[in-house]
Formats: sequence, structure tokens, C-alpha cells
Amino acid sequence: MEKECNSFKKYFAEMIGTMTLVLFGCGVAVYTDANVVATALAFGLSIIAMSFVIGQVSGCHVNPVVSFALFLDKRLSFKDMIGYMIAQFIGATVACLELMLLFGRDQSYGANVIQPAVSSVYNGGAATVVAIVAEAIMTFVFLIALLGVTAKTENKGFIGIVIGLTLTLVHLLGIGVTGTSVNPARSLFPAFFAGGDALDQCWIFVVGPFVGAILAALCFRVLDNTPKHEIAEQREIA
Repeated sequence: MEKECNSFKKYFAEMIGTMTLVLFGCGVAVYTDANVVATALAFGLSIIAMSFVIGQVSGCHVNPVVSFALFLDKRLSFKDMIGYMIAQFIGATVACLELMLLFGRDQSYGANVIQPAVSSVYNGGAATVVAIVAEAIMTFVFLIALLGVTAKTENKGFIGIVIGLTLTLVHLLGIGVTGTSVNPARSLFPAFFAGGDALDQCWIFVVGPFVGAILAALCFRVLDNTPKHEIAEQREIA
């Protein structure tokens, strides 16, 4: 019973954290017409804030590819990965309903689409490939930083700040390319509510981030030089 209660707390925390990320990140994108600095800060600061609220409960993944990468790195069980992902998608859905309440139905909801900087240079399939590669690279950078900072227990007090600032960093570049996803939960439901090109292209923002997650997990396995006797202790961080 206690174990089930702890699992519920973790999943509920992930729902709240993802809801906050999508609400404030996508909400600021809608309100400021995707101002690069404002939107990047909104996503990054949401992570920093939530890390201090739910970090000790669930690890503050609030992103399916984070849970997937930690599963690949053997820090998260398959059962919890699935539970986290379901909770994250529910949180994103709730956030989109809140955005609809705040801004009305005729909005983009901060959905990701291939931006003019890419589509004006590349046509059709080439633009799609560039977008997938961009998302994979940005996700790789985000997750390699996350895996690295969470690998040492002495970094525990700085984890949320490092991850939040790294998310801000990738947004500063990616907003002009794809709008920056690096998070399928953040992309799928805004696309569903927005429709049009966002819905047609939403698969890009699933494939790209998951490819980036696989690459980050594989690369970190090569780079990680943590002594084996510390591994069990590390697993508790996530």
C-alpha cells in the first residue's frame, strides 16, 4: 500500500510539473508572439521552479524523453517510465485546456511548427529532415547536461538550475528553427488543440526528441567515469 501511495505521489507530481511547464512556457509564447528571450526564460524558469517543488518527489522529469533517457541509463524502471509518461501527457492536456480558457480557442497554443528560417531555405522533405535533426541535436544537448549533472550526488542542490538554464539555452536557438520542442508532451497536445500545420507536423517533435534521447544515453554511457560503487546511490537522484 505504501509503495502504491509513493507511486501515486510521483505520478501526480509529474502531472503538476508538466502542466506548469506547458502552461507557462506555451502561455508566454502565445502572449508574446513567441518572443525568443521571454519564451526561453518561461520554459527554463518553469523547470527551475518545479525542481524545488517536486524534485524530491519524482525527480521533476516533466518530459517523456527525460524519463526515457533515465530508463535507458537504468535509473528508472520500465513501470515508472510508463507511469511518468502517462502523467506527463495528462498534465500537458490540462495545461492546454487552461490555455484555451485564458486565450480562447482560436490560438496556436504555442504549438511547434517548422519555422520560416528553415522552410524558406529547404523545401518539403528536406525541411522536415532539418527539423528532425535540429530537434535531435537540441534534445541531445539538453539530456547530456541532465544526465551529467544528475550523475553526482554532490550536484544535488544545483540540478534544477543547471537543467533549467540548459533548457533556456536550447530554446534561444531552437525557437527560430522549430519553435523548440525537445519534449513530446509539450508538443503533441498544443498541436492537437491548434490543428493545421502544427498537427500535421507533430510527429517530427516526437521522432526528433526520442532520437536525441537515445544518442544522449549512448554518449553518456561512453563519457561516464563514475565509480561503480556510487551507481546505486546515483539511481536515487532520478
